[in-house]
Amino acid sequence: MNTMDKCMLAALVLGCLLQTAWAIKCWDCRSDNDPKCGDPFDNSTLAITDCQQAPELEHLKGVRPTMCRKIRQKVHGEWRYFRSCAYMGEPGIEGDERFCLMRTGSYNIFMEFCTCNSKDGCNGAGLQRSSLTSVLFGTLAVGLVAHFLRQ
Repeated sequence: MNTMDKCMLAALVLGCLLQTAWAIKCWDCRSDNDPKCGDPFDNSTLAITDCQQAPELEHLKGVRPTMCRKIRQKVHGEWRYFRSCAYMGEPGIEGDERFCLMRTGSYNIFMEFCTCNSKDGCNGAGLQRSSLTSVLFGTLAVGLVAHFLRQ
């Protein structure tokens, strides 16, 4: 491998690492305003929100959102869903995003609080789908590495 090839390979690897360091993008909606926000989730008419652009919260000065959240809430028999950027907490329970925090209260109230940061839009439907950008970038990376290794 010549010096130019090594530089290109290093730039590609650095690009892959930087992609994971960028701010996460999350779905932002409420089922009481948009029924498509509920389950099953339909994001066909929703734009994904870049959490880096989310406003600073007055009661959390200097804290930036680093995760997505989905809240499922049953109040007096009616289900409500909230999806947004999350400012505090940890992904899932003990880092496992497959599990959500559940709470119940008096007066027939139930709440499920799920947080994630594994990929953009992770607060969508339960089935995780890869973004087109990640798939294309990964394919390009594999192709370039294979090309350089053959030389």
